[in-house]
Amino acid sequence: MITDPVFYAVAVPAVTLYGLSKGGFSGVAILSTPLLALAVPPIQAAAIMLPVLIVQDVVTVWSYRKTWDARTLLHLAPGALLGIAAGFLFASWVSDSAVRIIVGLIAVSFCLDRWIRSGARIEARPHDWRSATVLGAISGYTSFVIHVGGPPFNMYALARGLARDVFVGTAGLFFAAVNLVKVGPFIALGQLTVENLGTAAVLFPLAVAANLAGIWMVRRVPAALFYRLIYGLTFAVGCFLLVSGIRAYL
Repeated sequence: MITDPVFYAVAVPAVTLYGLSKGGFSGVAILSTPLLALAVPPIQAAAIMLPVLIVQDVVTVWSYRKTWDARTLLHLAPGALLGIAAGFLFASWVSDSAVRIIVGLIAVSFCLDRWIRSGARIEARPHDWRSATVLGAISGYTSFVIHVGGPPFNMYALARGLARDVFVGTAGLFFAAVNLVKVGPFIALGQLTVENLGTAAVLFPLAVAANLAGIWMVRRVPAALFYRLIYGLTFAVGCFLLVSGIRAYL
């Protein structure tokens, strides 16, 4: 178990942000991995956080167990599995910076298009296997390599016109499945060590408390305001990814 106080100084806010994100405010965890990477190598940070995220997934899935959309999950699942497999097999061939730029551009473009057309009536789009497979794959891949799978998921789910709690419940189930699938690759990478698992266990109580706080907040935010926040967070995450990706090349 890690005992360095510097690690916990950055782990506490990181886990709190993850909890709020899992509670429904998708996107606020964008700074969590960079924070942890200040104290430990990025791959170790990801390995420590994976059990924490799974514990938070359990809380979210249970809290929203009656509000989720099976068709959205069914359409996204095949692409997500392909994306996770690609991340495990080919992540070393594609730089994190390139992935950040691609996802950032897509997220920013999606939000700008929505806001530009805000005066027009925007109908919920029917499910589409092609866009679901592409966005599901991007979400699975980016969740594996840079731990930011939210923007691609948001792009597909938001366009389906899901109710607030259904959107949050569907996201919870989707990322719970994604994180469980990621366990095998992380074991293969030799990162789920006794030390990392012990450190994750210390963070479990905070993880659950932060998650419950996020759920409590989401359920008290009006649906219209909630979706404005989600679009705003998706746009902010997209800008962050785009800028950080470009800066890496400068």
